Amino acid sequence: MASELTSLTLVSAAVAAAMAYARLAASRVVPGLARLAALLPALLVLPVLPFTFSPILLRTISAFFLVWLCGFKLLLLAAGHGPLHPALPLVRFVTCAALPIKLRDRGAENSRSLPPEFLLSYAAKAALFAALISLRRVRARMPQYGVVAFDGAHVYLMLELFMASAAAFARALLGAELEPQFDRPYLASSLRDFWGHRWNLMVPGALRPSVYRPVRARLGAPAGVLATFLVSGLMHELMFYYITLQAGTGEVTAFFVLHGACVVAERWCARQRGMWRPPRAAATAATLAFVAGTASWLFFAPVTRSGLDKAIVAECEGMMAALEKLAAGAARLVWS
Repeated sequence: MASELTSLTLVSAAVAAAMAYARLAASRVVPGLARLAALLPALLVLPVLPFTFSPILLRTISAFFLVWLCGFKLLLLAAGHGPLHPALPLVRFVTCAALPIKLRDRGAENSRSLPPEFLLSYAAKAALFAALISLRRVRARMPQYGVVAFDGAHVYLMLELFMASAAAFARALLGAELEPQFDRPYLASSLRDFWGHRWNLMVPGALRPSVYRPVRARLGAPAGVLATFLVSGLMHELMFYYITLQAGTGEVTAFFVLHGACVVAERWCARQRGMWRPPRAAATAATLAFVAGTASWLFFAPVTRSGLDKAIVAECEGMMAALEKLAAGAARLVWS
């Protein structure tokens, strides 16, 4: 635990220094290839930093924050697009670059406190996540559909809790309203709704301006959708490398290309007049079943085949035990 805190401190310092340099470089160079060249030192150091962590979870989450989201934000900055801008105050620039957050429009009311419904929602999700971790040994005896549901819920809760923790820190530091990172993906009524409006919204927020819009402007919307899902697949393949430390198999990319093709088909069907539409409840059930089924087939395959899924769940169990120990120690200090 102490060694990981040391690693976290070192990585945080390195990221702050790299982002401070990026802000300075961007303020000195106009957008374009010259600015991209000036930002290369920051872009090249980011992929190395996650290897500082030995636990799979910390390595992968830091890779998602830094290599994917922060990397794409710097590429957009090189082109002269948001959300980063050299005119931002240094603390805000570093926070917005390094963490999976997006500030709301200026019209939103700023507040450093978290609303009670936010705290209650995430307390419930944390309790459910802890319950899933306690069922780790039961998972091995579950039927295949039960394992898929378990793994899907585990990934969703883990991602949302990690990202919500980062957002809570950013909100306390900046005193700014933030865009939501998830919007109840279990209510999605289509794949377009799931990927574009509900699941891990920081990803479409990065891919939409950097991939979809430029490709759509040249080749049309269907090509933009397919290109976006292809890039998402390749980036997920890279994230899986940080998990397994092995070359990708292409299965994860195939998962996203398949979903991209299905989203294009959905868009075509939505424009056809007189076509039958299923009730919303049936559409939601079909969407979640398709996501779960194809994820079991392609998305989770590289991790489950290597056995690292068990290691990840065991790491979560250790993390929960450490948090319980810290909470017990804090309680003793309060009541002593």
